Amino acid sequence: MGQSTFPVPSTGSSTSTVLPINASSVILDGSLTSASTYTTTVNGNGGIAYLTATDNPATITVGGTAYAVPSNTVVTTTAVVGSGVSATVASSAFVGTPTSFTASTFPSSAGWASVAYGVIGATNYYVAVSTSSAAAYSTNGTSWTSSTLPSSASWDGIVFGNGYFVTVATGSSNKAAYSTNGTTWTASTLPSSSNWQKVAYGLVGTTPTYVAVQASGTTAGAYSTNGTSWSSSTFPTGTGSTNGWLSVAFGNGYFVAAAAATSVAAYSTNGTTWTTMAMPSNSSWNSIAYGNGYFVAAPGGSAGAYSTNGVAWIASTMPNTNTWYSVTYGSGYFVAVAGAATTVGAYSTNGATWTSITLPSSGTWQSICYGNGYYVAAQNNTANAAYFAQSAALPVNFGIYNGPTTIN
Repeated sequence: MGQSTFPVPSTGSSTSTVLPINASSVILDGSLTSASTYTTTVNGNGGIAYLTATDNPATITVGGTAYAVPSNTVVTTTAVVGSGVSATVASSAFVGTPTSFTASTFPSSAGWASVAYGVIGATNYYVAVSTSSAAAYSTNGTSWTSSTLPSSASWDGIVFGNGYFVTVATGSSNKAAYSTNGTTWTASTLPSSSNWQKVAYGLVGTTPTYVAVQASGTTAGAYSTNGTSWSSSTFPTGTGSTNGWLSVAFGNGYFVAAAAATSVAAYSTNGTTWTTMAMPSNSSWNSIAYGNGYFVAAPGGSAGAYSTNGVAWIASTMPNTNTWYSVTYGSGYFVAVAGAATTVGAYSTNGATWTSITLPSSGTWQSICYGNGYYVAAQNNTANAAYFAQSAALPVNFGIYNGPTTIN
């Protein structure tokens, strides 16, 4: 099945001789070599579990609780392993260049505006919102199920953070909504009625912070520390506020926002106070993503931009002059999608040089996200979606060890 375990799972003994500090016995040793997951039942001594992974990282689920285990580390858990405890090991790193997407289908032909990824419990969720009351979710990135937003509105940006999916509505609205399970939604209220465009999530110190931007031609902004209630903030005056803020992202300790039809952008270290900065050209900066030390902005044309610090930006060139609506980062690649009845997409490893890809159907590709090895794209005003699935990074050599009931 692509994994070897030694000895037979659940015996509570092992040939291993090297134990993590405080561990008392080996419950399970094994290696994922061709299969990406392995599930079994283990018997421990009633102590807590220590988890290890080498060569590649893993997600190890013990007794229904998932733990991220980086490569070559020991993770001390709160899971108590007695008799008959379930254990699942899954590779958590992925490889594969996102060149060829596969078509999938939304539950309806709504105006699908934005899609985001998050993990709730041990379940992966891809969640899409639309310009109506229609929403949808997927637990695998390929098949979708209908859900319903609290009201009919032009729901635009969506983000996941700290256990919440959060979305905001455009079109002179003060509507926001949140979900703690990816399937059911609760209404909330933004501080003003504006053309709210996008929302981002990041940690300010240890404080969860959500930031929303709007394109109503004012300096209004909003932030939340819980995803449910919002407070006002103020963006810089000048050209950016006149034309509207279209995009926002978080990375490297910075929230970064960019505006429409301008070279104006802004950054914030706390999500509430903002400092103006310059983009390398005038454009409608529709989307920003962060990954691998780079910020990347998707433009309304071929003149793109990237930054290594979120403050100073460098010009780049997209593969064509389409309006690039969305960009995401995952597992080594930035991927951007475009609109205006096109099949055009592109990928980059650094935000500076781009390679064209072809999406499976022509249309306005409005949004793309990444999670758990899948790049997932949404098309507006149709039922068309698309995905690219990476492969699990193998091998994963794993260990589950028992320790004392409490750690001294």
